[in-house]
Amino acid sequence: MTKSNLLATSGEYLSYLDDWLAGLPEIALSEVVGDPNTCAIISVDVIEGFCHVGPLASPRVADIVAPITRLFESAWALGVQHYILTQDAHFPDAVEFAQFPPHCVRGTHEAETVQAFKDLPFFNSITVMEKNSIASGLNTDLDGWVRDHPEVTTYITVGDCTDLCTYQLAMHLRLDANGRQLQRRVILPVDCVDTYDIPVQAALAVGAYPHPAELLHAIFLNHLALNGVEVVKRMG
Repeated sequence: MTKSNLLATSGEYLSYLDDWLAGLPEIALSEVVGDPNTCAIISVDVIEGFCHVGPLASPRVADIVAPITRLFESAWALGVQHYILTQDAHFPDAVEFAQFPPHCVRGTHEAETVQAFKDLPFFNSITVMEKNSIASGLNTDLDGWVRDHPEVTTYITVGDCTDLCTYQLAMHLRLDANGRQLQRRVILPVDCVDTYDIPVQAALAVGAYPHPAELLHAIFLNHLALNGVEVVKRMG
């Protein structure tokens, strides 16, 4: 594929993508929850090292802390008891550091849950699961938790980054249900998800990969929808 072909063939899709994002529905959290015992919310990587400090901190990601906190509070008021935080807590010699700069090493401030979550009056009821890669479902306790809670048929997924850890989490839950013939809803509210931005010239200057946040955010949301994840604008 040549550069000219990629540019020439992408315009129609990008226009569609813009319209698709603008037309995403809003759904009522109260309608989704129903029986609160059947609903769980999983937040991935909303920690200091992606929000406020360290080489991978992003102001875009920091901006999702408030809406996720409100979602937690609203769900708690409706009786939801199942909350999971999957969070980077890397070994100091993590193999992943070949792809990303060292970040969120376990025991450091970067690996800590953001303060807004810690301030929730029910924080002690939230399950925290450490992970050593972008995948919440690999070498973690997530699959065991899911299998131990067959009553949970709705998973709301939030966090960062849209095209990395959040994508892996939502796809894992969706594909696990498909593979095991389970009736499961996996819902992703866009106001509670985002990714980081590195412009092309800034990336080239430091030898990194460019990362256009708006484009990758939109493409990966659309790809999640293509695979059966319910992508919604927000949950009111």
